[in-house]
Amino acid sequence: MRGLAVLVTLVCLATAQHQALINYLEQRLLAIEDRVSLWHNQATRYASELRELKQQMVSQLENLDKEKEALRMNLDNVGTRVDRVERELDYLETQNGAQPCVDVDDKLIEQQVTLVEEKQKAKYSKLSDCSDMISSVKAMKILKRVGGLKGMWSKDASRASGKVYIFNGTNGDTIHEFVSVQDFTHSLGLSLSKDLKLPSAWSGTGHVVFNSHVYYVNQAEEMTVVKYDMVKNSVTDSAVFPMQDHVSVYGLTPETLMDLAVDEEGLWAIYATRQNERHISLAKMDSSSLDIEQMWDTNCPRENAEAAFVICGTLYVVYNTKQPGRSRVQCVFDVNDMVTNEDAPVVYFPKRYGAHSSLKYNPQEQLLYAWDDGYQILYKLIMKKKLEI
Repeated sequence: MRGLAVLVTLVCLATAQHQALINYLEQRLLAIEDRVSLWHNQATRYASELRELKQQMVSQLENLDKEKEALRMNLDNVGTRVDRVERELDYLETQNGAQPCVDVDDKLIEQQVTLVEEKQKAKYSKLSDCSDMISSVKAMKILKRVGGLKGMWSKDASRASGKVYIFNGTNGDTIHEFVSVQDFTHSLGLSLSKDLKLPSAWSGTGHVVFNSHVYYVNQAEEMTVVKYDMVKNSVTDSAVFPMQDHVSVYGLTPETLMDLAVDEEGLWAIYATRQNERHISLAKMDSSSLDIEQMWDTNCPRENAEAAFVICGTLYVVYNTKQPGRSRVQCVFDVNDMVTNEDAPVVYFPKRYGAHSSLKYNPQEQLLYAWDDGYQILYKLIMKKKLEI
C-alpha cells in the first residue's frame, strides 16, 4: 500500500509539473504573439511613413525641376541683357571724340562755304531735292534671332504700315509676314507669321518691299527683277536687267548678285559686272515700269564688302573692319557729287556676330533693318544736311 501511495504521489507531482510547463509555454506564446503583433503594427506604420516620404520626395523633385527651368530661363534673359549692355558699350566706344580746335579766319570759311553751297546746289537740283545724309548711328536694338545665318527683313519702305516681312535664307519662294514688330519679336520662331508664296523663286538677300509690292531678284537664265503685288497676289511687272556677266555685288555675301534698295527718291539697284569686277555699280530704276533711268560706276570696291544701302541718292557701302565685332561705312558715292569719301563722317556699326547679309533703309522711320548671322537688328540713324559738311 505504501508503494501505491508513493506512485500516486509521483504521478500527481508529474501532472502538476506538466501543467506548470504548459502554463509557462502558453504565457511565452502569448508574449511572442504580442511582440509579433507589435512588430507587425510597427512595420505597417513604417511602410506608410515611407510611402508618404516617397510622395513628398517626388513632389519636391517636380518642384525642383520647375524651379530649375525657371532659373534657366532667368539666366538666359540675364545673358541676353548682358549681351545688349555689352553692345551698347561697344557702340559708345565707336563715338567720335571732339574735333580739334583750329584757328581759321571766319570770313575765309564763309567764302569757302558759300562757294561750295552754290556749286553743290547747281548739281543737286538736277537730280533731287533730298539733302540728308548719315551723321552717325544713334543706337542699335537686337530684336531676336530667327532663321538662317543669312536673310533679309524689313517693313514697307513707303507706308506707315507696321507689317514686317521676313525673307529667310538666300533662296526660296515664301515670305513670312507679321502684323507688327511686336508680333515678330514675341513669336516663337516664325509661328505667328502669315506665309506669302511667290510665283517664282527669289535669290540672294537683295529684296525690298515698297508701295505694297515686293521687288525681288530671280536668277534663272537671266537676271530678272520681279514686281509682285501683295494686295492682288499677282506679278505686276518683270524686267531683265540690261547687263551681262553679273558677279556677286559683295565680297562677303556671294549669294547676292543684285541688291535692290529704296530711299526718299525711289528704287535703286546695286550690282557688279565682270567688266567692272573690282567695283560696285549703281542704277536708278523706275519703280512703276522697272525701266533703268540712269547708271553709275562707283569707286567702291567689292572686296570685303558686306552690304550697302542708299539714302537721298547717296550709296553707303559697309565693310568688315579688322576690329573684332565691328563694321564700318568705308565708301560713299553720291550721285549728285555733293558728298565724297573725304567729306563723309566715320560711321561704325557695333555688332558681335558675323557679317551683315543685308541692310535695308526705311526712309519713313530713318532706321536700318539689318540681318547679321541670323540676328534681326535695328539701327537708329542720326541725319544731317549734306550742305552742313
